[in-house]
Amino acid sequence: MPSSLILRHRRENLKKCSLRGLETDPGLVFYTYPIDPLPPMPGYLLLKVGAPVLTAADRGRGLLLIDGTWRLAQVMERQLPPMEARSLPPLFQTAYPRRQTDCPDPQSGLSSIEALYIAHRILGLPSEHLLDGYHWKEHFLQLNQRALSDSI
Repeated sequence: MPSSLILRHRRENLKKCSLRGLETDPGLVFYTYPIDPLPPMPGYLLLKVGAPVLTAADRGRGLLLIDGTWRLAQVMERQLPPMEARSLPPLFQTAYPRRQTDCPDPQSGLSSIEALYIAHRILGLPSEHLLDGYHWKEHFLQLNQRALSDSI
């Protein structure tokens, strides 16, 4: 069972995609929406804003992350089968220079790689390598140094 499934919208701009380069990571499996059918996902949790917070008690479960703009992610989520969802602790801030106007809270609206990194840390999954290709890695870690030590 892969640790994380990534459902990426086919219109996601790969030049701006924070997950770009992780497609060959053995712990991640990428699916393209709406082209690729998702496998059965028993035990997987959907990472979603506004859901109960992800904690260490969720270790051993897989993760489904939706990768797309805020607007497209909402459409994609409505197509998913019912599944349990979790959110990240609200302490974290993004380092990604966002220009979207449909993000509910631009400062705390994390990029996909930031969210995946935090979720993997909480779940005790390999995470350090995830930020290796992230342009804003150092800024993100600096912004969230306290949150990372307090919540994980």
